[in-house]
Amino acid sequence: MKNLQFAFAAVVAFLVAATSALAGSASLVLDARTGKILAAENADTPNYPASLTKMMTLYLTFEALHRGQVGWETTVPMSREAARKPPTRLGLKAGDAITVREAVYGMIIHSANDAAAAVAEKLGGSEPAFAQMMTAKARRLGMTRTVFVNASGLPASQQMTTARDMATLAVALMRDFPQEYRLFSTRSFKFRGRTIRGHNNLMYRYNGMDGIKTGYTNASGFNLVSAVQDGNRRIIGVVLGGRTARSRDNRMAALLDQHLGRAAQANVAAAAPRGAVAIATLPGVSLPYAAPPRPTEDAVAAVIAASAESAVETEELAATPSRPAIGLWQIQVSAAPTEEGARRILAKARSVAAGALAKASPTTEAVGKGANRFYRARFVGFASREAAAAACARLKKQAYDCVLLPGRG
Repeated sequence: MKNLQFAFAAVVAFLVAATSALAGSASLVLDARTGKILAAENADTPNYPASLTKMMTLYLTFEALHRGQVGWETTVPMSREAARKPPTRLGLKAGDAITVREAVYGMIIHSANDAAAAVAEKLGGSEPAFAQMMTAKARRLGMTRTVFVNASGLPASQQMTTARDMATLAVALMRDFPQEYRLFSTRSFKFRGRTIRGHNNLMYRYNGMDGIKTGYTNASGFNLVSAVQDGNRRIIGVVLGGRTARSRDNRMAALLDQHLGRAAQANVAAAAPRGAVAIATLPGVSLPYAAPPRPTEDAVAAVIAASAESAVETEELAATPSRPAIGLWQIQVSAAPTEEGARRILAKARSVAAGALAKASPTTEAVGKGANRFYRARFVGFASREAAAAACARLKKQAYDCVLLPGRG
């Protein structure tokens, strides 16, 4: 992995030397429902991610929560190295500890570098080892031009990404962790007797925006990834290398306005009621995502509770043998780039379909090889076509794509 990381970093360094767009103008607008690129400028040009890096740190944290590796109240020690990270930070001393919950809030709302480093050490053993995990996950998600060398986004010459890769990561967070994604719209949290407020100012004033992350270093300029739901559309915007926070926000708003058909944000009426919106993942496959209102403190607690429950369901599914039933009907509800992701989809589908899936068994099926490998999420063992069709009808009402399949026999 180290050799791969250094080799890729060398390629990136060459590209950086050959282009003047580094830490300059780069942007991308994506229709997440269809996967269509609506606009792009230098979308594949390497740039420094700054605190957008924490999106991947959070992805791996959510993954660890669902895997049962940690819980929301698991203690995360603050090492001397983590505590020394420069601002922004939560300001804990070496030897102190935070919970996973506090670390997640700290990263999302305050962009806390000490929290990111502490989580990296907890999950990876060391921050460099965790950074290798981050880069490996980036490859599996299709982020082909991204290299991570730390968990926070603090300046590092080899740490690179692109606007396209950041859009890919944003979609992955929504698709794979729809409950936890709601936390990206949290405006503040209470930490050790003080209220810490976020600084994603565009999200607070742009109609329909519910995330996701800002970033800044001197080398990167001002970065932003935003997500907006407008009626039946879900748009992801990425702006890298802004000269100021205000100009970055204004550019993002202008791009979103253009592709949402808005004349000007100030003149836009309230958005249409939010419903289930599909998030593109693989050709011909969509996954459900229902964008909720901004969470209150009670709603945030509910998200964490639901996430913990989902982790238990996923563990139960993991223990279920993946043997397609011979001669019986099946349904396919989706697909995911990882087996764990497919199991999460099955757990969620089972929770919303209730009795319609009572006599069916969840199963995953690997398809393809290497970087093209993905996992089908299916329920098998329906005694009749009618039973399978009834389950599909129930799932479609919850915005799942559902395909009827005859059994193998």
